[in-house]
Amino acid sequence: MVDPVSALAGQQDELSRILTDLDGDGWHRPTRCEGWDVADVVLHLAQTNEMAIGSATGDYDAVLSRLTEGLEWAASVDDGAAMMVTRERGASDSAILARWSSTAREFADVLADADLSERVQWVAGELSLRTLATTRLAETWIHSGDVAEALGMPLPATDRVQLIARLAWRTLPYAFSSAGRRLSGPVAFRLTGPDGSPCEFIPEEAAVTTISGPVADLCQVAARRVTASETDLHGEGPDAVAVLELVRTYA
Repeated sequence: MVDPVSALAGQQDELSRILTDLDGDGWHRPTRCEGWDVADVVLHLAQTNEMAIGSATGDYDAVLSRLTEGLEWAASVDDGAAMMVTRERGASDSAILARWSSTAREFADVLADADLSERVQWVAGELSLRTLATTRLAETWIHSGDVAEALGMPLPATDRVQLIARLAWRTLPYAFSSAGRRLSGPVAFRLTGPDGSPCEFIPEEAAVTTISGPVADLCQVAARRVTASETDLHGEGPDAVAVLELVRTYA
């Protein structure tokens, strides 16, 4: 499995190739993110890249304070992200592209010289830099898909989605806890990779619930872009329905 830093760089490159030659009409096409056009999505990615840079360099609180200056308290992470975008909406397309590109490069440079086991501050609490890189991969992949869908350019799945599925699997306890629910026991993912090879995440203890199907479908469900009923995923066990309802890759 590819490492998260390399995978993140590859995902950033994929999005950059889409954005580089985009015209004004393309930048302002609506996306499946309610109320956001392509420019808003890319602005959001640039803002969260800046948060990630702040996290990796010990400056998270200061960066977040700058990005939220003058804003009211947000009831949720999604509300806070929407308010941050609204606050800075209106910059030129070229300025947004330059901001996205520079923050993507800077975060990659920070990760290249970092100890990925180091614990840092992030939205939902402390995590390792390795997990932060994977989280940024997941968000960049999700929003690359949002941009591509808006432009009528579907993106084929790559091996990078295996890291995203692993993140979704590892954070199931958090997803259940955030929803006020409890897992009945360990969960296994027995998925199929984009090339047809097995992509499996198996707990140390015997699984009581198993989710099967294409890894890309699992990632789309975790991204809240489709429901499980729209995919080829299926589950067995007491938590199958709840896992496919609650699985996620973001705070």
